[in-house]
Amino acid sequence: MNEKKPEFSTKSYLFPHINREGLKFGFIALQLAFVYAVWAGYKAFFSPCVCSYWLLGVIPFFLLAYGVFLFFRDPERYPPETKNAILSPADGRICLIQECQMPDSFAEIEEFKGKTFWRVSVFMSVFNVHVNRMPTAGEILQKEYIAGKFFNASLDKASKDNERCNYLIKAEDGSKYAVTQIAGLVARRIVPQVEPGDKLERIERFGLIRFGSRLDVYLPAGVKPEVRVGQIMVAGETVLGHMA
Repeated sequence: MNEKKPEFSTKSYLFPHINREGLKFGFIALQLAFVYAVWAGYKAFFSPCVCSYWLLGVIPFFLLAYGVFLFFRDPERYPPETKNAILSPADGRICLIQECQMPDSFAEIEEFKGKTFWRVSVFMSVFNVHVNRMPTAGEILQKEYIAGKFFNASLDKASKDNERCNYLIKAEDGSKYAVTQIAGLVARRIVPQVEPGDKLERIERFGLIRFGSRLDVYLPAGVKPEVRVGQIMVAGETVLGHMA
């Protein structure tokens, strides 16, 4: 449970906490903005069109740099009190809910062979927070990276064809489920931050995906989704279902 006191100031919205993974990208964008500002200032010094250089060039460059920082924003989350709830690992909107087998090689594990599980897919646009959080407290049993293509992440075939990283997780009650990070049409980098054997608390960060993507959650056996296609998800707060 997050014990941090929520902040409601304007500053917290305009200047949110930035994930460390995004700091280098933000500073690169900021450096480019400064370089352009110096170049535009030099050109403006020899031109009467001073305002046009700054308004049409410098301001958009700094806004772009600000947007890069915002992409990697990492706000605090406040989960519900219910301990048996499985929470969304990602911000975004549900694009698919299907019954299917476990992802890739996990489907060959004896206890999962021939069985189907409810899969809830959360699509993240470039405007969503892209830090991924644990749906429950638990242990990472297996991790499997698969190189692939970069189709639109909202399509069903993305779960089989796109670059992805699968995690098999054992919850505290012994239930097992899987989470898959899927790179999308714009996303080109999955950034996992955990390894097999790691034990994490619920809503603890386990990775992120850069610039638009999707998260699949394969719910534990017997758990049905309590959400619908099109519903907006908040990582670490929205309930996907409840374990028995």
